[in-house]
Amino acid sequence: MSLKGSRQDNFFFCLIEYFPDSDRWFLKNVLQVKDEQGVNGDEAVGRWLDRYGTHSLVVDFPLSKPACQDCNLKCPGMSQCPVESVTNVQKRILKLLSEDRSILDENPKQYERNRNLDDEFDAQKDILQKSADQHLLSRSFKRRLKKGYLPYWNRPLDLWIWSRYYDQLLDIFNISFDSFGNTSLMIMSRMAYLRHQFPQHFSLYESNVNILLIELWRAKIIHKKDLVALSDLEEGAVARLDIIKKIEKALNIFIYDHDLELVVSHPRAFESFLLAISGQRFLQNEIYPLPFWTEPQKSSFIVPEF
Repeated sequence: MSLKGSRQDNFFFCLIEYFPDSDRWFLKNVLQVKDEQGVNGDEAVGRWLDRYGTHSLVVDFPLSKPACQDCNLKCPGMSQCPVESVTNVQKRILKLLSEDRSILDENPKQYERNRNLDDEFDAQKDILQKSADQHLLSRSFKRRLKKGYLPYWNRPLDLWIWSRYYDQLLDIFNISFDSFGNTSLMIMSRMAYLRHQFPQHFSLYESNVNILLIELWRAKIIHKKDLVALSDLEEGAVARLDIIKKIEKALNIFIYDHDLELVVSHPRAFESFLLAISGQRFLQNEIYPLPFWTEPQKSSFIVPEF
């Protein structure tokens, strides 16, 4: 379920289920979260989870907190922060920048030649060929590292995502990833309320739609042109349909026509569907393991592998 947007936005709950007899996944329901007569939309989410016997839910909301939020220390400033999760990330950032500096010092002319080649626009360039933390670091990634890690804004997970996806996210979607970059106080309060509505022994996971789309592209299930078309007002719906059809075929998922129409027509429903796909990959153990320093036990973040 995608939780982005305001209180008045349309939220959609996408439920997928596996049927072992047919060895196939079904998009069982696409339910719109809205206020109805006698039932508050937020309360309906908990009722749906209970009604359908749902055991886990994937959202696009940060499930862990930044280090500063629960810190009781007298703050010495970010550069002097003694919190281990913060110092681990800062050391990794310094290591990347130091390596880059060493390459420059060793052969400045070759560094500049490589830098100029990297800056050239090439429509055929495979931006999936290397992760952002592989040298030569892009100018944009270096700028991001130099801006630093904000322990009241970022989580350790952020550096791992920057290191792997920063250049691709910027190139395709023109965005960066910051855990609390577009998370409003209203959405945080809403999520805190929703958690009280969830059944007992319920598992919550976090994922990111844009990262999932990049991994679908990496697996050649979809194409770059599909991703570019998503942001086009005229072509967006067609792009969503094409992507869904390709996912349906590649991942053995059956979608009823009326649910397909909903997911294609509403971008928020489309995002919720993709989050459900992250959940499917998790259940099949088709995910990338996160390193210990990202604190995966706190974030429960899913990066699907296809």
